[in-house]
Amino acid sequence: MVFGSFIAGATSEGGGAVAFPVFTKALHIAPLDAKIFSLAIQSVGMTAATLTIIVMQVPVAWRGIAWCSLGGVGGVVISSLLVAPLLQPALLKMLFTAMIVSFALTLTILNWRPRYYNSVLPICSWRERTILVASGIVGGGMTGLVGNGIDIICFSVLVLLFRLAEKVATPTSVVLMAFNSLVGFLLHLFLIDGFNERVEQYWLAAVPVVVIGAPLGAYFCTKLNNRTIAGILIGLIVVELISSLCLIPLTDKIATVSSAVFIVFSVIYYLMSRSEQYWPPGGEE
Repeated sequence: MVFGSFIAGATSEGGGAVAFPVFTKALHIAPLDAKIFSLAIQSVGMTAATLTIIVMQVPVAWRGIAWCSLGGVGGVVISSLLVAPLLQPALLKMLFTAMIVSFALTLTILNWRPRYYNSVLPICSWRERTILVASGIVGGGMTGLVGNGIDIICFSVLVLLFRLAEKVATPTSVVLMAFNSLVGFLLHLFLIDGFNERVEQYWLAAVPVVVIGAPLGAYFCTKLNNRTIAGILIGLIVVELISSLCLIPLTDKIATVSSAVFIVFSVIYYLMSRSEQYWPPGGEE
């Protein structure tokens, strides 16, 4: 979590993106425990990073946070209560990997050529609000399954479709993940009752680390340019892909469903990246 908390504050991947794969692949901890730990530790670390962002007056898209969270809360509740119990652990791990790898592929292609950015979220009519709420529902659903996801999915929409600069979209995703992690954690703590003694011990051990690491990551992010942030994010996702392929037994079902998820998300991300509706006239390069 020294590494995970820093990544949580500095990129659009929450600490759960490090904790969940390490817990499930390297330490062979049950995915449910790993998910609850991810939500619990992010509710502390990313909240600390959010306070740092607010104090430092780092630019964030508050309207995007509000509308994505509106959908995210519903997605977290539905997936935690109804969907998660139906899916096998190995499939959950690969679904998360397939989803973020598709984004990394699109982001890599985009960074081959000069890009222009919006420094603020362009327009926020009913169409944009609907897109943000829908993104929140999908991301919240993924968060309810693996403890992470709404940050990277909403970050993807903000960057690829709305052309929001990574330097703005990254702290936006941190604040978004902090709020939705807190919702997911409280849901498991008081309703689903999954916060057992073992998870609590892991959480108490990591709290002193993440309350320092995540704010440091948030500060570090303010010193990087857009391309560097994208490069770090792509590198982390490559590590996630390699570890998944090496450690997760790929049955025909897992391979088929994961491939389908990868293709669907890749097509969606590609179409968003090709859209010129929110292309900034004379924006920042």
